[in-house]
Amino acid sequence: MKTLITCALLATTALPGMTAADELTEEQIKELVYEAIRENPGIIMEAVAILERSQQQAQENAVAKVLNEERDRLEQDPNAIVLGNPDGDVTVVEFFDYNCPYCRRVMPEVYTLVEQDPNVRLVYREWPILGEGSDFAARAALASRNQGLYEEFHIAMMAMEDRAEEASVLRIAREVGLDIEQLRQDMDAPEIDEHIATSMDLTRALGFSGTPSFVIGDALIPGYVEAQVLIDEVDKTRAQAN
Repeated sequence: MKTLITCALLATTALPGMTAADELTEEQIKELVYEAIRENPGIIMEAVAILERSQQQAQENAVAKVLNEERDRLEQDPNAIVLGNPDGDVTVVEFFDYNCPYCRRVMPEVYTLVEQDPNVRLVYREWPILGEGSDFAARAALASRNQGLYEEFHIAMMAMEDRAEEASVLRIAREVGLDIEQLRQDMDAPEIDEHIATSMDLTRALGFSGTPSFVIGDALIPGYVEAQVLIDEVDKTRAQAN
């Protein structure tokens, strides 16, 4: 009804003797709108385009606000995993789940980026959203930091063909040389709960709905992407900063 009234008020400006102050019945409003549409059908598409642009701008503004408020937690959280160049000038943040097939596929693409660009700072955020096995895997991976084997463990789990569950995760842990008893103890540490809770909080704020999801500068990149897409976005972010 609000849209009809708005259109009708606009339409009255073209009718002699009628002003926006004149009272219109609902039927008169509808007739004015329908008449305007019949005379110029293209206004519907114009209205849709205006609405889409408005919604897109609102979404971009909302994302920009979140990125501005959460930049430190995204890029500088001391409880996150940092690989690549810790002093790199561009930070790439990836949210992932060990049971996500696209996360497994994208890992070589991410490593290609890091190998080709020595100034990339890679922040890994465990985001276990695909069941109990994913949660166990994320906690085990985070706990492996205390034994200095996170990256080796991460790569091995991403290379698994079967699903990440307690048995398969512990099998991989033994293969990479982790002390299982210590690993189990460290999995209950409060910083692990905090890391996962922060990942959940950040992805909710950013509007991500699945894995993998990337943040590079002001860009949000959901889903699987090839290395060149990441490289181009890093170059763009670096150029904007200079």
